[in-house]
Amino acid sequence: MSNDQSLMDRIEFPEIPEAAMKKIAILEEQFARAEVEQLRHTHKLMAPLIAKRSEIINMPDVQPEFWMRVLATAPPEIEEYILPSDAAALGENLKNLTVERFELDAQGNGEPRSLRFTFDFKNPEENAFFSNEKLVKEFYWRQEVSKSKSGRTRTWEGLVSEPVRINWKKDADLTKGLLDAACDLAEAEKKNGGDRQKLPEYAALAKKVQEHEEEAANAEDQDEDEEDMPSPVGVSFFAFFGYRGRDVSAAKSQESAKEIEARWAKVQNGEDIDEAGDSDDEDDVEEDGLEEVEIFSDGDDLAVAIAEDLWTDALNYYGKASAPCGCAHC
Repeated sequence: MSNDQSLMDRIEFPEIPEAAMKKIAILEEQFARAEVEQLRHTHKLMAPLIAKRSEIINMPDVQPEFWMRVLATAPPEIEEYILPSDAAALGENLKNLTVERFELDAQGNGEPRSLRFTFDFKNPEENAFFSNEKLVKEFYWRQEVSKSKSGRTRTWEGLVSEPVRINWKKDADLTKGLLDAACDLAEAEKKNGGDRQKLPEYAALAKKVQEHEEEAANAEDQDEDEEDMPSPVGVSFFAFFGYRGRDVSAAKSQESAKEIEARWAKVQNGEDIDEAGDSDDEDDVEEDGLEEVEIFSDGDDLAVAIAEDLWTDALNYYGKASAPCGCAHC
């Protein structure tokens, strides 16, 4: 006799005691803070090793194919975002990739979760896709504390960024106009201010996003071969340069960080504080309109995957590309 229900569905668990829930929440926060300190420490330890690795990568007989080989054996959480057309553009033109935790100083002070990606490409005469020889994409770790209309305190933290324009050559835009439209909106916001959703650039981008979502859905319905399935976000890897995330300024983040630290100090002292709402709770959330026009919704996840996996294990992936069995030890 089969039962399709999971064990969690079949067993009625008693509610977790409130006292235990509070202890769990405090311990989870302590784990999170320890992980941030670990990132700072790791950064200091890795810096001289990364410098030595760069010397190897820049060897004349290694450099031309190094990153092409690394990307060819990239882990699934990265490889799945690279379409065949992206692979051609990257494989033929990518010369170097650098990842920096740019808000950290040499002593490890600062925000270790902010990331800067620098992609170096061949010159415009050799690159058939675009004329940029360097693309720099920065992700800032930001925090936000807000009040819902019902009065609940809400906290959010994550990576935000600004779109980076690519100067595509004629008929070579792999994002099919999405990245240009995202850049147009960001520039219009800076120029005009006010409600972004009232800008014509917002309407233009929203229309393009909808068209691409419909196109991706149709492609998924028609494609039964998993290897030929579209990217999880339905667009080119190069739309990664258009990721924005939430609209949280540096000033707003600094204010929120102070409030979060004040609340944490009270918790550590055993003081009662008003209960914060879940960051995923949609209770009376004020929308900034960016989610509806996000062209690469997994941009933050991909950034972390590149920084914490592909970048740190680049030599391992390079070795895999040369090994007959696909491992780095043959």
